[in-house]
Amino acid sequence: MTRRAVLVCPGRGTYNKAELGYLARHHGDKAGLLARFDAIRAEAGQEPVTALDGSARFQPAIHTRGDIASPLIYASAYADALSLAGDIEIVAVTGNSMGWYIALAAGGALSAENGFRMVNTMGRLMQEASIGLQLVYPVVGEDWRPDPARRAELMTLVSRIDGRKGHRLALSIDLGGMLVLAGDADGLAAFEAAVPPDGPAPLRLPNHAAFHTDMQAPVAERGRAVLPPDMFTQPTVPLIDGRGAIWWPHATDTAALWSYTLGHQITEPYDFTRAVTVAAREFAPDLFIVTGPGTTLGGAVAQSLIACNWRGLTDKAAFQSRQAEAPLLVAMGREDQRKLVL
Repeated sequence: MTRRAVLVCPGRGTYNKAELGYLARHHGDKAGLLARFDAIRAEAGQEPVTALDGSARFQPAIHTRGDIASPLIYASAYADALSLAGDIEIVAVTGNSMGWYIALAAGGALSAENGFRMVNTMGRLMQEASIGLQLVYPVVGEDWRPDPARRAELMTLVSRIDGRKGHRLALSIDLGGMLVLAGDADGLAAFEAAVPPDGPAPLRLPNHAAFHTDMQAPVAERGRAVLPPDMFTQPTVPLIDGRGAIWWPHATDTAALWSYTLGHQITEPYDFTRAVTVAAREFAPDLFIVTGPGTTLGGAVAQSLIACNWRGLTDKAAFQSRQAEAPLLVAMGREDQRKLVL
C-alpha cells in the first residue's frame, strides 16, 4: 500500500556533534552524488563536504559556520530524500528556513547540483556578512498546547524593544512551539533581560545571523547578483514556502519563485508553523517525514500539527499516544525511526 507523505527539510543548527559522519554512515552508496558536491566546493576553493563530514572531531567554531554547516546539512538531507522506500509517495515538500533551499531541490525546482550551489553560496554570503544574531524562546508550555495569550505578550515585548533607539528585534521564524527572534546585540540582550528563563531558553544560536529580517537585505541582493533565475525549473511535486503558499507543478512562474527565494524568503519572517498547517490540511498525508540530519525539527512539526488540531491532536500526550499506535511523524535523523521509511 502506498504511503502518502509530506517531506520536511531541516535548516541550520541540525548538524552537530552527534551528526558528524552522517554522510559516511548513511550514504556510502552515493559516492557519485557527493563527488559532484565536492567538485562544486573545490571550484570555490572550499574544503570538500565529505572531508568536513569525515573530520576527526566536531569543532563547533568551524562546523556551525554558515559556509560549513549549510552544505553539510544540504548533502545529508538531500541524500536522505533519495533513500526513501518505493512505497512512499511524496505529495508535497516544505522546509524550515534554509530547508526551503533543500525543499526546492527535493521537489525538483532545482537540480541536485544547483540546490547545492544555492545553499553553499547563501551560506557563504551570510557568513561573510554576519549581520545580527538569533535566539529561541518557547511560546508553549510542556504540554505543547497553543497559548495565544503568551504569544501575543511576547510579540508585544518584541515590538516594544524594537521601538527603542539603538535596538533591533523581530520575529525570524514561527517554529511550532518556539519563537526564533533575530536582531542586534542590544535587542537580544533586552529581550533576555525581560523574560523569565525557561530551561535553557532564551538560547542564543551560535553562528546564526538575523535571518528572515530586513537586516539581511544586503545578503539577498548579493544572492540575486550571483544566482540567476534560469537555475529554476518547474517543480515535480508541490512546494510549500515560508508563507504557506503552494508552488504547483506545471503552474509555477519560475521567475517569481526565484524572486521569492532570494527576496521575501530572506528578509521577511518565515512561518514554518503555517507551512506545516497548509501541508496537513491541503494534502492530508499519512505521515510527515523529516529528513536528517538532526532530530530537533520533529518537535516543531508535532507542535505545528497540534496548533492546527490535525486529526484531533490537542497536546503532547495526545501526539505521543497517536505516535505509539502508528507513527504520524518519522524523523530520519533518529535511528529508531529512520528504518521505517527506508
